[in-house]
Amino acid sequence: MIIAAIALLAGVLATQAATPPTTCTAATRSELKLDNLRDGMLYVPKGYKQREPLPLLVWLHGAGGSGNISQTLGDLADEFSIIVLAPDSRNWTWGSILGDWDPDLEFLQIAMLQIQKRCTVDRERIWLGGFSDGASMSLALGISYGNIFRRVYAGSPGLMQPIAANGKAPIFISHGRSDPTMPIDDTSRQFVPRLKRLGYDVTYREYDGRHQLPPEILREVIVWMTK
Repeated sequence: MIIAAIALLAGVLATQAATPPTTCTAATRSELKLDNLRDGMLYVPKGYKQREPLPLLVWLHGAGGSGNISQTLGDLADEFSIIVLAPDSRNWTWGSILGDWDPDLEFLQIAMLQIQKRCTVDRERIWLGGFSDGASMSLALGISYGNIFRRVYAGSPGLMQPIAANGKAPIFISHGRSDPTMPIDDTSRQFVPRLKRLGYDVTYREYDGRHQLPPEILREVIVWMTK
């Protein structure tokens, strides 16, 4: 199963769209329409123009949630000209936490390939981020597929369980010092030194707060991604 999971995203960079992208409309939120029960959202920023490649940010939700692009994230996507893909996990949370990677990876590959057919994506700027369980999945995917995801953000992660190590994408981790859900001493303060010992370029921010993502931290993340 691990070998199959590693191979599942291989087509994301290799596959070329048969025809030029034509169906993305600037300043729109739309459903992916890939699944009737668990689907996801796409946001195309203001000012989007066909044939002008833009970065793609894959944004992963927390446990019990679904693909959501907040107003704050949408505003930042407009400001920095980023396409945002927010898929739903196949189960109540992500497979890296439940120990069953393949369903999420299959759906994510389908969604990413669909977006590349619809929109003009810069394949050298495909980024990954998430909060809480979405951050745990972001770390797992970002380490396993660092050759696809060129920048990785994890906001208040609880686990770091990759299935492989491919590439070494820069990683940004943030965490609230008073987080009762993912206690910082057991999580990010352990993960960051471990990643640095393995040779990863890690940016780390602690902030006064509990289990939430402050807007100013999200802005800092987006600025970091776009450098």
